[in-house]
Amino acid sequence: MNILDELEWRGAINQQTDEEGLRELTEEKSVALYCGIDPSGDSMHVGHLIPFMILKRFQLAGHKPVIVIGGGTGSIGDPSGRNSERVLQTMDKIVSNAEKLSGQMRSLFEAGSEHSGIKLVNNYDWLSNLSFLDFLRDYGKEFNINTMLAKDVVANRMDTGISFTEFSYQIIQSVDFLHLFQNEDVQLQIGGSDQWGNITAGLDLIRKKEGSEAKAFGLTIPLLLKADGTKFGKSADGAIWLDPEKTTPYEFYQFWFNQDDRDVIKYLKYFTFLSKEEIDVLAEQVETEPHKRAAQKALAEEMTRFVHGQAALDEAIQISKALFSGEIQDLTAEQIAATFKDVPSSEATKGNHNLVEFLVDVTNIEPSRRQAREDIKNGAILIKGERIKDVDYVLSEKDSFENQFVIVRRGKKKYFLVNLID
Repeated sequence: MNILDELEWRGAINQQTDEEGLRELTEEKSVALYCGIDPSGDSMHVGHLIPFMILKRFQLAGHKPVIVIGGGTGSIGDPSGRNSERVLQTMDKIVSNAEKLSGQMRSLFEAGSEHSGIKLVNNYDWLSNLSFLDFLRDYGKEFNINTMLAKDVVANRMDTGISFTEFSYQIIQSVDFLHLFQNEDVQLQIGGSDQWGNITAGLDLIRKKEGSEAKAFGLTIPLLLKADGTKFGKSADGAIWLDPEKTTPYEFYQFWFNQDDRDVIKYLKYFTFLSKEEIDVLAEQVETEPHKRAAQKALAEEMTRFVHGQAALDEAIQISKALFSGEIQDLTAEQIAATFKDVPSSEATKGNHNLVEFLVDVTNIEPSRRQAREDIKNGAILIKGERIKDVDYVLSEKDSFENQFVIVRRGKKKYFLVNLID
């Protein structure tokens, strides 16, 4: 199957500049292609992954991906998708962010891959050598203001206003495409649907500089929407980051596992490397046995393994099973800290505590001693996953996780984290 046929089946193509020409090119040779990301933050989130999953598919099909970290473009800001100017970051912050993003890209494209050829570049390396006069003479002269104003990315900002700095972004990104075409034999740029104007501007520049017969192409990916019409990529708590310090592998796993039945097959096509046959089987299971959530489980496993590795996936599954069963005894203090960081919490001194006093006076988990005794007698209180029915029970170090935390569960789902202090 041609890579473009696969992308079509996966619903991953929004626009192409020349489908026939690109199809011929991908069938006759190994094509160098690129996608870029500006270091506006120190981690990608799952929304950023969408075009890079396409880049990965090209890599697996034998093509040669080039990833551009926008150390140069990131210093001025991309106007797409915004109604106001970006706050400019310091160069030190941009350099730091670029290093962290580069590490994430290497992990995704190099670790355990049999396919070599991934190239990571930073556009600061060539843009920083371009003088203002050279920029105007060599490139600015090639761009018509009327054409630039008609691009969606600029037109959408005309009511609120746009600075010359952000207005010039499409010229600078076009310089990137030209540079890569000339120096890395890159013939294809891919990006989100909001990048169409920038991509076509780059193609125009290449043909003006290299001749109308220059073989260069553009491809964009559709805006990914959830079944409820909202933009994909965020949970109720905010962005889902690739950095495990920002979003733990367990939280990452749960994000994918909790996807709606209406969305899960679409996401399997977009984000995993499962075959059509495998996804068709999962699609049937969504229809016939939705309660088993087999498709969600496959999605969560594939994505967590891809981003964080097998060991992190195993740990995420272990934590998930422990929480589902309530048998949390074997979790480590580190796992407890990561898993229960968002539940109600309080503090207590290390040492022994009468359970009733602990629930009421020390942690305020129960509103009164009467209610605490009633809940204990009814078996509604679990400490470290163990049901306690003795109102005279005394908590000790054995009821904690490494003498750092006590986990109290009241009823079926209400968890409380107690931090133990000296």
